Amino acid sequence: MRILAIDVGTGTQDILLHDTEREVENSFVMVMPSPTVIIAGRIKKATKMGHDIVLKGDVMGGGPSVRAIKDHIKKGCKVYATENAALTIKDDLEKVRALGIIILKDSENIPDELEEIFLQDIDLNAIENALQSFGEDMPDKVAVAVQDHGNSPDISNRIYRFRIFERLIDEGGDFGRFAYKGDAIPEEFTRMASVSRTIGKKDSVIMDTGPAAIFGALLDPKAIQPAIVVNIGNGHTLAAIVDNNRIVALFEHHTSALDGIKLQQHINDFACGNLKFEDIYNEGGHGCYIKESMGLKAIHSIMITGPRRNILQNMRDEDRERNIWEKLHFAAPFGNMMLSGCYGLLTSHLKGDL
Repeated sequence: MRILAIDVGTGTQDILLHDTEREVENSFVMVMPSPTVIIAGRIKKATKMGHDIVLKGDVMGGGPSVRAIKDHIKKGCKVYATENAALTIKDDLEKVRALGIIILKDSENIPDELEEIFLQDIDLNAIENALQSFGEDMPDKVAVAVQDHGNSPDISNRIYRFRIFERLIDEGGDFGRFAYKGDAIPEEFTRMASVSRTIGKKDSVIMDTGPAAIFGALLDPKAIQPAIVVNIGNGHTLAAIVDNNRIVALFEHHTSALDGIKLQQHINDFACGNLKFEDIYNEGGHGCYIKESMGLKAIHSIMITGPRRNILQNMRDEDRERNIWEKLHFAAPFGNMMLSGCYGLLTSHLKGDL
């Protein structure tokens, strides 16, 4: 069986083509710019040329692309958007309009002179063309990870996102709670639903990037549970306590707000059950939820993964907390740190159902 796993982050999209009849280490791999970075580049080019643009397509990840859209408007250029594409910017279309974006109800109203920018998290044609260039066909099964805050027009998406995490942890916190079949995406996950529409495969698997990286890092042989797993991504840092293959506690912050000393302190407080939702939220992060805590002494391993793990790697020896570093490992499941999320997507195939 051949499976395409795609982990869509803020900076990169990590792509793995796995054949269950081969060693995992012989899987084909691509690490490419993320869709939102690609879209931001197209918008910046239009801004430089002074072109008005229209956003079409569907809900996708924001970050760089949304910042480019706002800058485009500041430079005096017009932005039109279809309703689905506009939801990439904010869940509330009135708030999108307040930014100066002109919402179109259907494509028939789009002026001909506008430069079209198509929004999507997954470009299957680009991936298929890349694979075919090396003699590989597109597989039937696709698994995708994207960060989905949930549709939250009335409250902060940071709060809403943690309400979702709390519920999933309370329901058991196992891998299956965080992974969805493509034809069974909960209504609140508009970005995941958009990915499902793009893929168009009923047997696809879609989940959030954070838990995908957590479960993937656990495939490193040095991961011994109970474990703390920290995914330091380009945009977000997510940490989880995992016991018996269940996430029992979790916090998420913006990576830009962290340095090595602060992250170490949060990890220590997290392990001991002393980290509160407000501690993270008031710093501008997403929040924290601890259902079970056990103290740092009971934690057997602290696994660090993600493209910004240099936040800890580059710390001076005198700033490293001994109780943390004696258990700390930089996870590289199957020898590749950048693919933790992809391996998490394939967890049920690589190590049985977690």
